[in-house]
Amino acid sequence: MTGQDAEEKRAEAPPDDTYRPSMLFLAVITVVSAAADLASKGWAKAALSGADKGRPKSIEVIKDHFDFIYTLNPGGAWSFLRSLPENLRRPFFLFVSSAAVVFIVSVYRRIHRDQWAMRWGLPLALGGAVGNLVDRIRYGSVIDFIDFYVIRNGREIHWPTFNVADIAIVAGVLLMALDTFLSRKTRGGFGEPVPPAEPLTASPAPPAPLPPPGEA
Repeated sequence: MTGQDAEEKRAEAPPDDTYRPSMLFLAVITVVSAAADLASKGWAKAALSGADKGRPKSIEVIKDHFDFIYTLNPGGAWSFLRSLPENLRRPFFLFVSSAAVVFIVSVYRRIHRDQWAMRWGLPLALGGAVGNLVDRIRYGSVIDFIDFYVIRNGREIHWPTFNVADIAIVAGVLLMALDTFLSRKTRGGFGEPVPPAEPLTASPAPPAPLPPPGEA
């Protein structure tokens, strides 16, 4: 290698202080959140699946407000596309979940040192996506078991049943939204610093007119 080649290689190399987000951190938070989701779903399936005296099994946590009850959701959030035929619905959600995993990993690799909200939000969302993806591969549906509701005029009004993966995804999305809000103040775009504003300076005065010939 000639001296000129070595100079060019050093010029192309990134500086030593270039921040590289920890892939170990991404893996740990993703695995912990996905494991918490899958473990809780395993408990729900073992403890709550089946019927008790002809009614679905449930565990009352807060009377008239919060129960654990086992359900299988073949659709997305809020039962989105639940009525779609199985041969279309399952490939669609498998593709969407897989694409989300790839997208989150690619975005995580580009974050900067000061993006603490994004650094936590992406692994949480990824762990939730992995947890639900495992369910879709195993069962073709997602296990939900957390049921919030209120009683008004003698009628139960339920929030759509959800799971720990959904909690992780929502928390991750909220953190990413917080990062976007903070980015508007500190960065001009994703991963790009806001250039400093140019100082306002007075326009230079026009040059004085030259005197007519003979009057100098």
